[in-house]
Amino acid sequence: MKYFKKIIRAAVLLFGAIICAQEVVPETYINPLDIDYTYMVYNSSKNISYRSGADPAVIEFRGEYYMFVTRSFGYWHSTDLINWEFIKPKQWFFEGSNAPTAFNYKDSLVYFAGDPAGYGSILYTDDPKKGEWAPTASITNNIQDSELFIDDDGKTYLYWGSSNKHPLRVKMLNKDDRFLETGVEKELFNLVEEEHGWERFGENNYHPTLKEGYMEGASVTKHDGKYYLQYAAPGTQFNVYADAAYIGETPLGPFTYMKNNPMSFKPGGFANGAGHGITVKQTNGQYWHFATMALASNSHWERRLSMFPTYFDDEGLMYSITSYGDYPLFGPNHPTKAGQHSGWMLLSYKGKTTVSSSQLQVKKSTSTDDDFEITELPLERNSEGEIISKLLTDENPKSFWVAESNDDEQWVKIEMPSPGNMYAFQLNFHDHESGIYTRTEGLRHRFTLEVSEDGKNWETVVDRSGSYKDAPNAYIPLNQPVQGRYVRYNNVEVPGNNLALSEIRVFGKGLGKKPEKVKGFKVSREKDRRDASFTWKPVKGAQGYNIRWGIASDKLYHSWLIYDVNEHFMRNLDRDTRYYFSIEAFNENGISDKTEVQEVK
Repeated sequence: MKYFKKIIRAAVLLFGAIICAQEVVPETYINPLDIDYTYMVYNSSKNISYRSGADPAVIEFRGEYYMFVTRSFGYWHSTDLINWEFIKPKQWFFEGSNAPTAFNYKDSLVYFAGDPAGYGSILYTDDPKKGEWAPTASITNNIQDSELFIDDDGKTYLYWGSSNKHPLRVKMLNKDDRFLETGVEKELFNLVEEEHGWERFGENNYHPTLKEGYMEGASVTKHDGKYYLQYAAPGTQFNVYADAAYIGETPLGPFTYMKNNPMSFKPGGFANGAGHGITVKQTNGQYWHFATMALASNSHWERRLSMFPTYFDDEGLMYSITSYGDYPLFGPNHPTKAGQHSGWMLLSYKGKTTVSSSQLQVKKSTSTDDDFEITELPLERNSEGEIISKLLTDENPKSFWVAESNDDEQWVKIEMPSPGNMYAFQLNFHDHESGIYTRTEGLRHRFTLEVSEDGKNWETVVDRSGSYKDAPNAYIPLNQPVQGRYVRYNNVEVPGNNLALSEIRVFGKGLGKKPEKVKGFKVSREKDRRDASFTWKPVKGAQGYNIRWGIASDKLYHSWLIYDVNEHFMRNLDRDTRYYFSIEAFNENGISDKTEVQEVK
């Protein structure tokens, strides 16, 4: 019998290898986006060195795309929304832009604002690739966290606001007269935390003392004659940072709260947050929402960028799909499933990991009181004397490992729980005392990746040993999948003083069975109707679960991905809204069928 099982096993592996060799692998991307994020100036006086990318303003201009990001000392250009190249402008704000806004006016001019001082000229150019910008002569006050919107009739509006007290505001400008104010100014709306649970301040929408969330990051999308004024809440450092929308018949309102809010929300999984962003229309008509994700390890202002497909349903409700949003997603040019989950699952979760050396290993997470819970792990070795790391496959981007040196003697080896067909890798580097405090050219990540079936015989599948690419969140899909159980990262050099990693993620298709459907799923809305508790029976072989909900059985636009546990508590519901819920289990082999949708009044 034992011999027979070996034969069957060999046949399965051989069949898998044949399938891999024949497969046409689609183009994919992943969140956080794989770009060369800028090191931040602020906090440099405290010797805190970290990269960040936040508050994206993305526009289409003459069939191509430009992305402006807070304090990046320039911006990025792309032709396909996946590959981005940095442009260093010849004229720019001295401290970089802050919470920028950009607008493409009739493919003739790009207008831009985002002076970190809170006032300043609106810049413009007819050739953003060259990086040559001219300022208007006018100085406009109060443009922090602004949105410049020019309607089809040429009338121009400036929305702004970043406060836990004051509402969003709008004022009209004269585009044809140096953007001077016309005298039309209006207060629009504020947060209503007592009705909207997701607007409450804090990690998981809870803070023991602070009760008012921040309203910020205004953005306008015009669709079918309606104006969708988007805004972010409750705070950029939290997993529940989200974007919502009010709908108006005119740019000045009145505006009505959209009943399926928030329209962009990603509280669970590896990379959290989907707020303070912008919605851009691709040349093929597909909408995309670019947003801010909360890394928040070195600093609360350490952030990354994300991109989610966005739609308008039959009621005119705007929503983004963030489900499995930090797994590989089909690229923007996919004919039918752009931005949706590729079906590649996480093979490396809780893989046994050993490292070449260890200067420091820190387990870290954001607590509910806006601080950090930090534990320095003791040095551990396995029976073969190798140093163990329990942080690099735990799906926590805040925790990290630091090697003794930044050279080609350093490596990381992962034995995955089960073999599988590997399609892609994501390397999430960490900044530990990097010593870099501004935009720096010439940074590069050099390494190789090897794969093995037995941990002894290795095949190099990625060779970036001579690369000039700066990739702090490197996403590397393979042209053809490879089968194996072991992955080894071999360092050459990375930017900064230290080699440090927060997570190595391996995606693909396992060789086993996907989980069974979840049983015993129970939902209970609490006395505070903004809160709900969930329980269900554990599913054998499941890595985790994905809770889906929405305002109708066919509008389950929201999701919350969690690992290991079979209970959950959320504080993000709207008090007076009826919701519908479902849940599914997942593992390295796939996703189970969803449970029947439950209506909960």
